[in-house]
Amino acid sequence: MLIQKLSTCEEFIAGDGTLLQELLHPDKQPLELRYSLAHAVVPIGKTSTSHSLTTSEVYYILSGRGEMHIDSELQIVEPGDAVYIPPNARQFIRNCGEEPLAFICIVDPAWRKEDETIYPV
Repeated sequence: MLIQKLSTCEEFIAGDGTLLQELLHPDKQPLELRYSLAHAVVPIGKTSTSHSLTTSEVYYILSGRGEMHIDSELQIVEPGDAVYIPPNARQFIRNCGEEPLAFICIVDPAWRKEDETIYPV
């Protein structure tokens, strides 16, 4: 049995500028998973950097309020919302609330640096 506690996961700044903690990743743990699972936070008033992945991604919003931008679409997201991000879609999320915007990221197949494109600001 593997139980990964968020409190023991190293926090780092991801390529898109979010504060990230990887919970499960098949390249870093002996897991038979296709996907990776991470916890992300966008501080109050901040925006992640526009980026795309060659893989699909799902955000599940835990707390806060944000503006989710996928290609030319914009939607407000709140706790309990699940957002599907198709492969190769240009995306970013802006914290438009009054508390940190926290969400779970599921990337399938598992996230790899070479699958991500970061767009200049």
